[in-house]
Amino acid sequence: MKIDSGTTAWMLAATALVLLMTPGLAFFYGGMTRAKSVLNMMMMSFVSIITVTIAWVLFGHSLAFTDNSMSWLNNFVGGLDALGLQSLVDTATKPDGTGMPSLVFSAFQLTFAIITVALISGAIADRAKFGAWVLFSFIWASIVYFPIAHWVWGTGWLNALGIEDFAGGTVVHINAGAAALALALVLGKRKGWRKEPMRPHNLTLVLLGVGLLWFGWFGFNAGSELAVDGTAGLAFMNTQIATAVAAGAWIVVEKLRDGHATSLGVASGAVAGLVAITPACGFIDPWAAMLLGLIAGAVCAYAVGLKYRFNFDDSLDVVGVHLVGGVIGAVSLGFLAAYPFLEQQNKGLFYGGGVTQLGLQVLGPIAVGGYSFIITWVVAKIIDKTMGFRIPVEDEVTGIDVTTHAETGYDLGTVHASGVSSPNGPITTAPAPKKVEA
Repeated sequence: MKIDSGTTAWMLAATALVLLMTPGLAFFYGGMTRAKSVLNMMMMSFVSIITVTIAWVLFGHSLAFTDNSMSWLNNFVGGLDALGLQSLVDTATKPDGTGMPSLVFSAFQLTFAIITVALISGAIADRAKFGAWVLFSFIWASIVYFPIAHWVWGTGWLNALGIEDFAGGTVVHINAGAAALALALVLGKRKGWRKEPMRPHNLTLVLLGVGLLWFGWFGFNAGSELAVDGTAGLAFMNTQIATAVAAGAWIVVEKLRDGHATSLGVASGAVAGLVAITPACGFIDPWAAMLLGLIAGAVCAYAVGLKYRFNFDDSLDVVGVHLVGGVIGAVSLGFLAAYPFLEQQNKGLFYGGGVTQLGLQVLGPIAVGGYSFIITWVVAKIIDKTMGFRIPVEDEVTGIDVTTHAETGYDLGTVHASGVSSPNGPITTAPAPKKVEA
């Protein structure tokens, strides 16, 4: 089939937007950590781009989006027909009639895999060995993300049952949130957690990061239509609506509960809205996007406190925002799905659908979250027992940026009694010239 230049141009742009989200996440997470950990936190996002790209080219696309020759196994993982992506080079366009080059579709899906892995890192800020994270990111993408993408977006068992996930509520956010919980439990709490202040060190970076995430998310959601049409426009608008309303809902909760509406709150609320609208953006009406944003912003504002109630150290609230927000978005389709081209049984209860779709939207999070949690816990335990997953306590106290990377995020120089600082050492002032008497 001839390449559709309009669709291809849009999908190339959408792919670049989604890739930009990972550096945006690095800023968002980096600002939320303590100053002595900012570089390590950002490096965990950037190195995910490296490891996941390698895994994707070697076998990731094949496991996620090709059919397994053994029909029973195809329910769980794809085949090996696209190893090294060579078959995609030889196939000019996707066989679905969209006119999109197969490699463009693969690149788009690669960016989803990258940010899913990067999202997990926020749960283990300040205390994970960098080498262990590098190994974990490669293994996790290979045996957790790729199979789950096949379940939902390929020809796997959840897709066959009819679960709806427009852009990744289950595949990305519930998956990452469940893995984050498992990792936080394996690594344990940071030294001084709940005893020492561990507030975000740079809220300016946090706001910059959420701005980049918000911007890139339009490619994430609208691009998932894989076409330039009305549904892409609906997904685009619903993304904006839910995100804005969720950000507002979060700071209203803060104001009523704590007396202050904070910049961290508006940033976290925006992310909660982005997460919740992701599985639903192309399936619901704009009024429903407002309702979904309201619920997600308010509920997630309280859900981030679950770590204190259940005593686990999810450093940057991956569980409270991504796991909880993802579940809210996924289950909402059982009530709110109204996409006009869906079969009757795929519509939500509010639009005359039965309980079948609601049941599927509950099953998806349970299956994906359960699989991700169990496999993540096992992989993390094996890494911890062999090479060790957590840095020594003394390195954690000193700061992982210095001990692991031999760098610091900020070179503030030497502060002197005069209040003047210089990165090159003490500043000396030449003596004033002597006054010459006439």
